[in-house]
Amino acid sequence: MTATLPDRSVVPPVWGRIFNIAVDHGEGSWLVTTDGERYLDYTSGIGVTNTGHAHPRVVKAVQDQAAKLLHGQQNIVYHEPGLRLYERVATLLPGGPWSAFLSNSGAEAVEAAVKLARVATGRPVIIGFRYSFHGRIGNAMALTAAKDVYRAAFEPLPGSIYHTAYPYCYRASGGAHDPAACTCDWEEQLDLLFHQMIYPEKVAAIIVEPVMGEGGYLVPPPDFLPRLRELTRKHGILLIADEVQTGFGRTGEIFAVRHWDVEPDILVMAKGIASGLPLSGIIARREIMDKWPVSSHGGTYGGNVVSCAAANATLDVIESEDLVANARARGDQFLAGLRALAAKHPAIGDVRGLGLMVALEFVKPGEGDGRVPDSALTKRVQAACFNRKLMLLTAGTNVNVVRIIPPLVTTEAEVDQALAIIGEALVEAGA
Repeated sequence: MTATLPDRSVVPPVWGRIFNIAVDHGEGSWLVTTDGERYLDYTSGIGVTNTGHAHPRVVKAVQDQAAKLLHGQQNIVYHEPGLRLYERVATLLPGGPWSAFLSNSGAEAVEAAVKLARVATGRPVIIGFRYSFHGRIGNAMALTAAKDVYRAAFEPLPGSIYHTAYPYCYRASGGAHDPAACTCDWEEQLDLLFHQMIYPEKVAAIIVEPVMGEGGYLVPPPDFLPRLRELTRKHGILLIADEVQTGFGRTGEIFAVRHWDVEPDILVMAKGIASGLPLSGIIARREIMDKWPVSSHGGTYGGNVVSCAAANATLDVIESEDLVANARARGDQFLAGLRALAAKHPAIGDVRGLGLMVALEFVKPGEGDGRVPDSALTKRVQAACFNRKLMLLTAGTNVNVVRIIPPLVTTEAEVDQALAIIGEALVEAGA
């Protein structure tokens, strides 16, 4: 007999609810509730469970390690899973040589990247982009510009942080256009920032998500990241790639910057690194990492031994099951299916994505210039999908984007099933 669960009011309301199901277990792309209902989970815990729920190889690695050691603090001891992971992640980017630092959460890793950039350059300023999300604490929160709710209640925020324009081609002031022929003025806006607000020689780093996450799954124009890399080098500014959501195969490359052959100075990683256990970190060029004074940064739980074991197993699964290639193939399948649906539903303003980071942007086609955000429709589509046992998330500054984040183990049949459900949901929601 199953014990009665505590009343859900024990969870504070600051945790905004997306769904109200109680989950018993997960398997692959699916979550199973305590009532035995099965849901196709295309949220992946916000892009975390890249190897699916409870992958047997990851579970075994966790169980084996938990029976040996649960915590070995990094200042005090070395442990095999950590040493192997440190060595391994330093080889995931071409070029280098690279060095890694391990912590717990994405926001912590962003904080580490900011601290390292300031120490390495002796400069104070960090520049981020509008529509970005980097975390909910300190500098990470100050750098976030995706939605007011993430930062508006917490002023004053850390200083010496500025934001510049991002090339959001669908919402460009001159009209929506193909990113391959981008006319956005992001470079001019960055130059204006340098002339109006801050000398470039005072800027330690520019931080960018290679594909914007919370801001709406915005895939940049082909020349954006290469040109940004040129500009940062011109001014002696470090380039930080925030790959918390894009990393570990999500976009069809192990890291998204590899789509554009861009080499950052510092790369932030988390989410998909350990299949659900808390782990994050940064990868930096060794000459930069070595500029950190001994004991100037650290943490009690960073690089936890069980999380490291899970991460090593996660990388094994990604490699042996060719999940990066599957992300590319399933992402192409999804985009083709969604574009076919968009042709039938005028409220779909844009379909975009890279690998298994896929999104639909909803608008009111009869109002204004046809790009007026429709958050109410977006929520109706999400709810209609959920009622058909498909779990999706929203995104975007105006909450008018449905984002689709399947685990990288998802199958062709599961994607077809999801597309059929989305098609039904669009009709029900009046898109």
